[in-house]
Amino acid sequence: MVDIGDRIKRRRIRLGLTQEELAARTELSKGFISQLERNLNSPSIATLMDILEALGTNLADFFASESESKVVFTGEDVFVKENEAGGYSISWLVSNAQKNALEPILVTLQSGCETERDDPHEGEEFGYVLSGTVVLHLGERKFRVRRGESFSFKSAQEHYLKNNGKKQATILWVSTPPSF
Repeated sequence: MVDIGDRIKRRRIRLGLTQEELAARTELSKGFISQLERNLNSPSIATLMDILEALGTNLADFFASESESKVVFTGEDVFVKENEAGGYSISWLVSNAQKNALEPILVTLQSGCETERDDPHEGEEFGYVLSGTVVLHLGERKFRVRRGESFSFKSAQEHYLKNNGKKQATILWVSTPPSF
C-alpha cells in the first residue's frame, strides 16, 4: 500500500519547505498538512494534485519516482526452465529482470550437453563458472573456462556454452540487455 503522507513529507523536506510554507502554497491549513503527513486524513484527488503541483511534481511522477523496487530476491522469486532434452536448466535469479538493464541467470549444464545457441545481438555477456568446466563458443573461437574463472564479451557473434567434462557445470551468467 502506498504511504501518501510519508511521500509528501519526504518530498516537502527534500525541497526545504516547512508545513506552513506548503500550506500557504496550497491554500490549506498547516493542521491539514500535518494530519495528511501522518495519514490521519486523506486528500481528494483535486487537493492532492494541488499539493503535488506545489511540490513541483504531478500524480504520475509522484507515484512512479517513489515506487520501491525489490532489492533482495529469495528462492521463492527464482523461475526455473528445465530443458531435459538439452541437458540444461536456466534459473532466473531476479524476477522481472527483463525490465532491467541486466539479467542474471544460473545455468546448470549436464556433462556432454550445450546451451541453445544465441544469435548475435546488441549488448554484453558475463559469466562466472561456479563448478565444472565449460567451453565458451564465441563465433569461430573456443575458450575453456574452469571453476573460479569468468568470461566477458560483446554479444556481436553467435555464442553458447558446452560442457565437455564428466561433471555437471554451474555458471552464473549475466546478460545486458536481457536476452534469455
